[in-house]
Amino acid sequence: METKTFDLKKLAKHIDKHQKDAEEMEKLTVQYPDMTVEDAYRIQSLWGKLAGARGDRMIGWKMGLTSHAKQESVGVNEPIYGRLTQSMEVAERKLTLNGLIHPRVEPEVAFVMKEKLKGENFTPRDIWAATDFIMPAVEVIDSRYKNFSFTLEDVVADNASSSKFFLGDQAYSPYHTSLSDMTVKLIKNGEIVQSGSGSAVLGHPVRSIIELANMINRFDLAIEPGMVILTGGITEAVTVHDGDDIKVDFGTLGSMELNVTAL
Repeated sequence: METKTFDLKKLAKHIDKHQKDAEEMEKLTVQYPDMTVEDAYRIQSLWGKLAGARGDRMIGWKMGLTSHAKQESVGVNEPIYGRLTQSMEVAERKLTLNGLIHPRVEPEVAFVMKEKLKGENFTPRDIWAATDFIMPAVEVIDSRYKNFSFTLEDVVADNASSSKFFLGDQAYSPYHTSLSDMTVKLIKNGEIVQSGSGSAVLGHPVRSIIELANMINRFDLAIEPGMVILTGGITEAVTVHDGDDIKVDFGTLGSMELNVTAL
């Protein structure tokens, strides 16, 4: 069967336009069924260069599919990663839905790094030694694909559904608490709608950083000093609408509250 060639730069521009315009799009794999995960990461990289060219510099990485159950559900044996840019970080405690299509929120632990990590076969000790501090975080994911439906290749090309993220006001020592034992509750309009523990993230969030370093090393990339790393959702993502009040209780890492508004 003849394979269909495709222009990675053109597809990166296509995705970029739909992200900026908040317009749904068809899955790329419908038109290009031969697309590989490696192709998708190259599209994501080219998208990152487009963002950088307009001054939206890269400030970190995010991990996705960090639950073994989620990996099994999509038939993969490793997480995925995406790029975080400056414009994605929101300082105020208000989630504006304008510019979003299918917004969902999920609680995460963010690592902020003080040393460069490049290579493979890192240990948890290596990661802790390279970590400056940790923070509670809420990520807003937003797939640009119709009906929030996509394949692994599609979601990687769409920058792992990256959209916005919030960091807590308080930073903590990496040794402040046992992250795998930490219980997190996601409360929507006063009702607990999701709960989970840090162990949902590959057994321990520190292992998410190890996986990230391994994966980006294949493309000769590194975790740079000062970067923010979102280690992966501790609970399932929750859909939000105009007027929702979101609170996340991170236990010993405090809590975060967000007000959701259309404008």
